[in-house]
Amino acid sequence: MSNKQIFAAVEVADHEVRLVVGEFFNTRFNIIKVEKVPCFGLSFNEIENPTEVTQAIRTAADNAKKMIGADIKKVILSMPSYRFRKFTVRSTVDIKGIDQCVTIQDVREAVKKAQNAKLDESYALIQALCIKYTVNGVSSRRIPLGEHCTQMSVDIDLLCADRKLSFDLVSCVENAGLNVLDIFPDVYAAGKEAALFEQKTDSQVIILKIERSITTLGLAKNGRLATAAVMPAGIGAIASSVCDTYGISSDTAVELMKYSARLDQKVCSTNPVYIWADGKETKTINEQQLVDCLAPNIDLWLNSIEKTCVPILQAGETTVMITGEGGETQGLCELVQKRLGVETTCYIPETLGGRNAGLTACLGLFYAYQDKLPIEGSIDDSLDMDAFTKAVSYREKSSKKQENGKEDTLTNKLKGLFLEGKK
Repeated sequence: MSNKQIFAAVEVADHEVRLVVGEFFNTRFNIIKVEKVPCFGLSFNEIENPTEVTQAIRTAADNAKKMIGADIKKVILSMPSYRFRKFTVRSTVDIKGIDQCVTIQDVREAVKKAQNAKLDESYALIQALCIKYTVNGVSSRRIPLGEHCTQMSVDIDLLCADRKLSFDLVSCVENAGLNVLDIFPDVYAAGKEAALFEQKTDSQVIILKIERSITTLGLAKNGRLATAAVMPAGIGAIASSVCDTYGISSDTAVELMKYSARLDQKVCSTNPVYIWADGKETKTINEQQLVDCLAPNIDLWLNSIEKTCVPILQAGETTVMITGEGGETQGLCELVQKRLGVETTCYIPETLGGRNAGLTACLGLFYAYQDKLPIEGSIDDSLDMDAFTKAVSYREKSSKKQENGKEDTLTNKLKGLFLEGKK
């Protein structure tokens, strides 16, 4: 177990709390448990119901504990990008070691110095990212450990979020009995999961993180998160026309929109995609009716996206990546590409157990935190590792007992003969 690092990541979305427990083992990431708990205590710009958010976080942690057999004590937290702002500072430190070689302590001193920068009181500093190191006139993204010099300059991005929202969300996590290991903006975490900051260093990428009532637009440029904004309209607002027309629930309308409608097709199937009873009457919706009903609201949403993105598109080569819950929607990618006139893709994580676009930001938190470990030097796990080790050991013993106690059936006798032959 000593080679494992086990963390838990939490994202409070606009309609649910998402919790993922995962492990890094020999550089490989594995998902242990995913929990989703309905929660409507967060709007696009504030915590409207702290009690509901706190209870949903606690429920998710308790549900995860039942499977993994250990308490979750600490989490990496995703912060909504409402009023996101980035400040870039250059922090210069003198190399004071006897041999004047750069150490990790010098990097930590540069970060600490940058964190003392004076910010607008309405913002909370949630993350400091080392972007570039300069020693002896040479710049690099790699930490220059062991380099001989008298001074080192570090370009650091200070990522900030709305102060009140940040403190309220952290309070909800702490009131749920959990400590916060670290915090990252949700759109930054989504970019880390998709490796945008490592792969797309020579072009712009617009990240569209679409949730139930929120669409977050982030801009990745030159391997960094440049800016982000929140638009209070998501797939729930688009699907509301189906609720109004057919009288079905919002959750059902959203699921139909995501998985039963090809939004980019003008001519669709007339076969029913949903059947329900209204009193004594049986009602149906076919795909064509669903697409026609959604079309006006989709057009309004696309108009808002286009208006926001036009200045970015004019600044240079740009691509678009759609993720979040809306990334599961069929045909939405094609509609955005047609409207904006640039390459557009939907990002769905490929990690086993987490292949859902809604988990993109949550999974990205693991990689964002791991990247900071060489500087922070922290190896805190999120779980009660003693309890987790005992739970795993107990399961292994139980499994062996079950194997040894198999019934003396003809099938098992035949298996035994084959195994003896192999030996």
